[in-house]
Amino acid sequence: MVAAGDADKGGVAEKLGIAPGAAVQEIGWDEDVDDDVRAAIEERIGSDLLDEDTDEVVDVVLLWWREDDGDLVDALINATGPLAENGVVWVLTPKTGRPGHVEPSEIAEAVPTAGLSQTSNITVGEEWAGTRLVSPKSAKTKR
Repeated sequence: MVAAGDADKGGVAEKLGIAPGAAVQEIGWDEDVDDDVRAAIEERIGSDLLDEDTDEVVDVVLLWWREDDGDLVDALINATGPLAENGVVWVLTPKTGRPGHVEPSEIAEAVPTAGLSQTSNITVGEEWAGTRLVSPKSAKTKR
């Protein structure tokens, strides 16, 4: 039997649209990230998350981003380097009122400059919010 909290943790990988066996790269790890979210994703993909120095083509990039992390446009451009043609970037930011919170308008301004399109926002775990980004060409092919 699975505890309710465990079921919720496993569901986060599905909410993020991460398929079993997907290659998932993690950028911006720090001690404040949600380890339950990371564990749920690793369980779903059946392997460890790839670090930011990977040379592999990836299906999903998890970008943990905080207010003081620097230039979001540069980070997004770097994140798209190893991304597969139909890949997805999830920008994970602390929720409103949490240390390091990033205003949604800041993300919205950075996204087109980085050559991406914002498609949705979700809650990810207890402390984090997620913004789903895709390249405009992959957004058109999914219509």
